[in-house]
Amino acid sequence: MFDLLVIGDANPDVVVGPVDQPILFGQRERLVPSGSLVLGGSASIMACGAARLGLTVAFAGRVGDDPAGDFVRTSLADRGVNVDALVTDPDLPTPLTTILTSGDDRAILTSPGCLPSTTAEDVPPSLIRSVRHVHAASFYLMPELAAGLAGIFKEAKAAKATTSLDPNDDPAGKWDRTVLDPVLRVTDYFLPNAAEALALTGHHSVEDAAGILARRGPLVVVKNGIDGAIAHNGSRVITTPALKVDTVDAVGAGDSFDAGWVAAVLNGSRPDRALAIAAACGSLSTRAAGGTAAQPDWDLAVESVTS
Repeated sequence: MFDLLVIGDANPDVVVGPVDQPILFGQRERLVPSGSLVLGGSASIMACGAARLGLTVAFAGRVGDDPAGDFVRTSLADRGVNVDALVTDPDLPTPLTTILTSGDDRAILTSPGCLPSTTAEDVPPSLIRSVRHVHAASFYLMPELAAGLAGIFKEAKAAKATTSLDPNDDPAGKWDRTVLDPVLRVTDYFLPNAAEALALTGHHSVEDAAGILARRGPLVVVKNGIDGAIAHNGSRVITTPALKVDTVDAVGAGDSFDAGWVAAVLNGSRPDRALAIAAACGSLSTRAAGGTAAQPDWDLAVESVTS
């Protein structure tokens, strides 16, 4: 039925900035050049990026029975993402995120709402068995889903689908590997950014951290901002630079990278080619505010790599 099933977080983002640091309290009001209400959540931004690249995409997750949930559902559907498996939580609100941008950095404040109540039972088994690839995001924001993710990935692989995981940040700062490692053993592509890879391993070298994670089973693809990206299979390392673009903000760039990687792999690209296309998708997405407004289509992504 679908090329891709994306599982994870979906919420509105309020993106404001750029903001001069440090942030001041004491009821001081500060003016910033821009602000926007956009679709957020790592999983939902990735889903939109993949649909923009031409994949047929379904989304599984949870929102509240509120205007924010309606905004998320409509925003995903308007971008071509199937939301039949997007559950409406009757008791808890839709997550909300405020992002303060500052240069190529950002501070993220999230009210989790119904995210912690998302479980593996929210993902229909018939949907898992009917896709070519399953991607999950924001592992540490949804502990109940994380606990059942290995089972979802095993079911996907039994149906001959490939799998990928973007862990995203751990707000608790614990980076617990007890739940993560069993998932990595059934993950084809692990997609952390550099800070996440270092935090998960305790190493100071991105390449070494990627190698350590690759020994758990997956091909590890690490996003490293303006320094591009690397892919490590446990013995061989591939690198690619980032594209030079006029950046507005980097919100969701890693999620657009994920979409580029999965689309390229499903389209039959070799790992070096897939890495270059993924880096192009991440870079191009930074040309507008928010995570989805500047996501490229497949032709633009390929043209950017070729040129």
